[in-house]
Amino acid sequence: MNSWTAETNATTSNGTGLAIGFTSSMISVLLFGSNFVPVKQFDTGDGMFFQWILCASIWLVSLVVNIILQCPRFWPLAMVGGCIWATGNITVVPIVKTIGLGLGLLLWASTNLITGWTSSRFGMFGIDPEEVAKPYLNYIGAGLSVLSAVIFLFVESDIKRDAPALESAPLLRDNVINSDSVSSDESWVDKLSPTWRRIIGCSLAVVAGIFYGSCFVPVLYIKDHAKRNESMYTGASQFDLDYVFAHFSGIFLTSTVYFLIYCTVMKNHPKIYPEAILPGFVSGVLWGIGNCCWFLANHYLSAVISFPIIAAGPGFIAAMWGVLVFKEIKGLRNYVILCLAFCIILTGSLCTAFSKL
Repeated sequence: MNSWTAETNATTSNGTGLAIGFTSSMISVLLFGSNFVPVKQFDTGDGMFFQWILCASIWLVSLVVNIILQCPRFWPLAMVGGCIWATGNITVVPIVKTIGLGLGLLLWASTNLITGWTSSRFGMFGIDPEEVAKPYLNYIGAGLSVLSAVIFLFVESDIKRDAPALESAPLLRDNVINSDSVSSDESWVDKLSPTWRRIIGCSLAVVAGIFYGSCFVPVLYIKDHAKRNESMYTGASQFDLDYVFAHFSGIFLTSTVYFLIYCTVMKNHPKIYPEAILPGFVSGVLWGIGNCCWFLANHYLSAVISFPIIAAGPGFIAAMWGVLVFKEIKGLRNYVILCLAFCIILTGSLCTAFSKL
């Protein structure tokens, strides 16, 4: 184990390791920015069934990876990260319904970046802090990321309420609301005023970003404590991809629990839209591969570098889908704001990345 770790660390320090890390980051950016596109034009009911299909597909990706890696040791704590991610992910459908794919992803990606960077840079939640060669660049990058998140709030998206789109309902609802909604195909989102749609969508996107930015903490915790002789995790693998199966199992288990609770609340009459099954499966495969690449990027670049790149980059891809294909973002004012935000977040990401190089 020690010799393998030493060899891996040596690879990380050379050009090959950096090439693998940055290539993995670029693949993650592309897939995370596009993974919801296959299902965007399909009605997914209230979204809970779509989430379960998505997470089942994600778990199958991890199963393949686990077999390829010859079934490394399963650490249950790594499942907690998957539980955190799945909890944040139940907000995605109403986010896309209220403020659109482009703006929604930009907001939760920015919050994701800030949360992930803070935890890895300062060692929150019991993980070791990441040291950087140029702290001032690191702080500038974090500050620009916060600024970009604020600027994104001024982008106005145009979501057509009569078009087929992703929709969702709260996991738990009171009897009055539930009795009305079961008999109608109209979701709770469709009943909101434009102002409340924007407020709720932006708020949920921030919450989702916080959960997304925290999901790697359990794996980083295991890796850090594996280096300590007195820890129960002593000797655990330093290769991040070895934790993918446990992490993704947490995602699938949590989504299954939420779906069963939802079915109970709906009195065993969940809204299931069969046309969303294949698109949801494809979406899950894209996300699963993208997240596996993120695990690789964490290994070869470290989380303090991979987070600014991967958390910020998908916003550009998603916004291009929103502008060029779905026509959610229109008008010169919005284009100018988007360009400004992209420039700021790109500068912030580069500052954060180069702060350790």
